[in-house]
Amino acid sequence: MKRMLSGIKPTGQLTLGNYIGALRNFVNYQDDYEMIVFIANLHCITEYQDPEDLKKNLTDAVALYLACGLDPNKATIFLQTDVHSHAELGYIMACNTYLGELNRMTQFKDKSAKGEKNMTAGLYTYPCLMAADILLYDANYVPVGEDQKQHVELTRDIAQRFNNKYGETFVVPEPLIAKVGARIMSLSDPSKKMSKSDETNKGCIYLLDDLKAARKKVMSAVTDSIGIIQLDKENQPGLYNLIEIASALSNRSMEDIVKEFEGQGYGKLKGYVADVVCAELEKIQTRYHEIIESRQLETILKEGAAKAAAIADPKLEEVKKKVGLEIKY
Repeated sequence: MKRMLSGIKPTGQLTLGNYIGALRNFVNYQDDYEMIVFIANLHCITEYQDPEDLKKNLTDAVALYLACGLDPNKATIFLQTDVHSHAELGYIMACNTYLGELNRMTQFKDKSAKGEKNMTAGLYTYPCLMAADILLYDANYVPVGEDQKQHVELTRDIAQRFNNKYGETFVVPEPLIAKVGARIMSLSDPSKKMSKSDETNKGCIYLLDDLKAARKKVMSAVTDSIGIIQLDKENQPGLYNLIEIASALSNRSMEDIVKEFEGQGYGKLKGYVADVVCAELEKIQTRYHEIIESRQLETILKEGAAKAAAIADPKLEEVKKKVGLEIKY
């Protein structure tokens, strides 16, 4: 069975975009692949996080993974910091990555172009840690959104470089991008990705949002003045985004949804999207509260970390031997 790995960096509450673009796909994949899913808490602290907020976000992320349908009997679920090999291999990977490669990473380039100050070294080098996260497990596939594909491509370059220097060591992973819902956009500004850093809080739906608030956000979503329900991503990005959300959550084609609402007003379509979104959120939230109240998270994470370490630790030892870091007496 092929192995698939992914992680989510919960610097804030998980969003509908996270669910459609990543979490929901994990559930679909877990029967077909050996799934390794981790909470990337080391990646969270490249920028300052309030410790209490971070702890809550990490807890909620694990609970929401499970509430969305991940099965700990099928998938290995753990905290990144509970498997120490991540950080150690991250440094070794940094020593096999060139400055020019890190300078080209989109997140660093964007922040530098905006003139942001006080950027940390962790923000600059985190693609090296991300490479380690993937390569530790010889993952064949990494499900990512379009905006993260660059990091998997860097990981591939690092893996091939290491293999050429030290002999065949790492599996070179492939990025896997969902055809529908890979990049859900903001409801208030469809030119931007739906993000938990949305300052207005109008364009982002959180998985733990009150259902009335979520419905209001959908009904207030930015569309256009064209007034025709059709698939035109370039000229009607807001409308296209709503149809894509509905398609992803209802398992209906975008064309089928357009056909149903063709000739009707945007309000009718928005009402349908709101119904689909709220039905999904209600199901997730009910399961989330059951999981939190059951107090099973600690056991799941402990067992997941043990399973992950059984794969990661021998890989790290292999790397250290090949690099020449170990002295055996």
